[in-house]
Amino acid sequence: MKEYIRFLKFVKPHIWVMIFAIACMILTSAMGGVSLGMIIPVVDNILSGKTITLPQTTHAPGFLLHIIDKINGMPKALLLNWLVILVSILFFVKEAFLFFQTCFMNKLGQSVLKDVRNAVYEKLLALSNDFYSSVKTGELVSRVTYDVGVIVNSITEGLTDLLLQPIQLLVYIVILIWIKVYFSISWWLILVTIFIFPLITFPVLKIGNKLRKISTSTQESMADINSLLFETIYGIGIVKSFSAENYQREKFRSHNNRYYSMMIKSVKRVAIISPLGEFVGILCMGVVLWCGGKEVVEGRLSAGAFIAFLAALLSLLKPLKRLSRLYGINLQAMAAITRVYDILDREVTIKDASGAQELKDFKDSIEFRDIEFSYNEGQVVLKGLNIKLLKGQILAIVGMSGAGKTTLVNLLPRFYDPGKGSILIDGKDIRGFSVPSLRNHIGIVSQETILFNDTIKNNIAFGKPKAKLEDIIEASKAANAHNFIMKIPKGYDTIIGDRGIKLSGGEKQRIAIARALFKDPPILILDEATSQLDTESEKLVQEAINRLMANRTVFVIAHRLSTVEHADNIAVFDAGRIVETGNHSQLLQKSGLYKHLYELQFRSRV
Repeated sequence: MKEYIRFLKFVKPHIWVMIFAIACMILTSAMGGVSLGMIIPVVDNILSGKTITLPQTTHAPGFLLHIIDKINGMPKALLLNWLVILVSILFFVKEAFLFFQTCFMNKLGQSVLKDVRNAVYEKLLALSNDFYSSVKTGELVSRVTYDVGVIVNSITEGLTDLLLQPIQLLVYIVILIWIKVYFSISWWLILVTIFIFPLITFPVLKIGNKLRKISTSTQESMADINSLLFETIYGIGIVKSFSAENYQREKFRSHNNRYYSMMIKSVKRVAIISPLGEFVGILCMGVVLWCGGKEVVEGRLSAGAFIAFLAALLSLLKPLKRLSRLYGINLQAMAAITRVYDILDREVTIKDASGAQELKDFKDSIEFRDIEFSYNEGQVVLKGLNIKLLKGQILAIVGMSGAGKTTLVNLLPRFYDPGKGSILIDGKDIRGFSVPSLRNHIGIVSQETILFNDTIKNNIAFGKPKAKLEDIIEASKAANAHNFIMKIPKGYDTIIGDRGIKLSGGEKQRIAIARALFKDPPILILDEATSQLDTESEKLVQEAINRLMANRTVFVIAHRLSTVEHADNIAVFDAGRIVETGNHSQLLQKSGLYKHLYELQFRSRV
């Protein structure tokens, strides 16, 4: 319940919508209560041909006695006409308020849905890379879509019942008391109701405890389905090339069957609540009908008053059943709220330090000093690294796969922070600069080109929708991309598809280089940017990279050692350590790991 109350902060900005909805609920319930009062004159005056009489011991207010006298003195036909007209008006007004109540509550639910999704998405943008390395993409999507949808259902339906049904209960209880007071209904009939009706809650509480556990498992199953779906779509080429369709099909069916089983269990437990409540309610009604009917037959109780009492008692069943079902809905919502707050409560590990300054200009050098880093405790990836690069120089980073090359360059834009040591720009720890100002000075072209399902123009000027087209074209020309872009029918307005699927590998890489050129950063990171290209594409990309590297401070992670021969300095990595440094000719003379790697590549080309 604590999580649910906490979640209601999302309702607060829309409090007036909820107030209007509550007003409509009160009026809807009031109209229903008044319509029940019509039963007494219909049964006593019109159908039985009697007059409405109050017991002599009853001290009714004057306005009520006046209304009873008016009804008793009215001809049956005229009374019937007025009652039909009045009931019709009451039900029309009731349904009108019910319509507005539904509209307001759905507006509230959709508003909350929008706000929660915005909050989760903004938190996902703020969270650091270490968070994304520990969760599956499909699970995150499931929380933004499925889990939030479950919560909103608890707002539109659950919160409606939480507000409406107690109001209706109050109205019908007031009617019961009113009939008891003015028509001398026996107290023991009220006591029977009081003692039997709460029995509805016992099975509900028992079922509800299991329902929350099932709801958590259901939401986890949906996350597994989403995750597998994303993996399959992303790697559909690999799936088909390995003829693994049957394997993936069975894997998906397994996840889907588990979700189906969880849903069936959940539906059964929610569904059983209503029949149980119905049975207990009917049991109560049977007792009251048998006892009260005897008093009507023996003339001690007005038939109209008893039927009105019975109708009010029956009317209590619906809100009690709805409140019982609400317990199940809210338990499902609790599980979803917990998963959503698991994201919203996550700490942003990479953030601005107190008093962080803007990095306005890079003037002198970048230094990695005594760097140690690990993704998980006990698994050190980088060990005691020290390296310094002056402004305008090129540092090539080489080594076997898994040596820690990409991890090192990921520390510079603060995708991660080192466990020990510090990274200095112009002698100042980068943790003393604001994260946006630091990253604005760094451009990245990675081995895996990341493009978005948008136009070529927007991909190049990413994050700057008001960029000038001539500046975009200039960057494209420098990246050797302009010519192939102009051959496409829509040119720079071409939508390139998910992950740039409509472009070749070389074309995607040149778009990424154009994006870096457009940003025009003083510091550049190239992460094996030509490793997956054919010879012709590599030549075009390499020309673009050479232009991109001009007059910048560059970190190059090199797969092909022939591309780093002209670097000012080369750092050779092995198992998270720098084992050699120097330029190309110096390292070949050392007969160390660099020379070994170079000779391996040279022999493979021969």
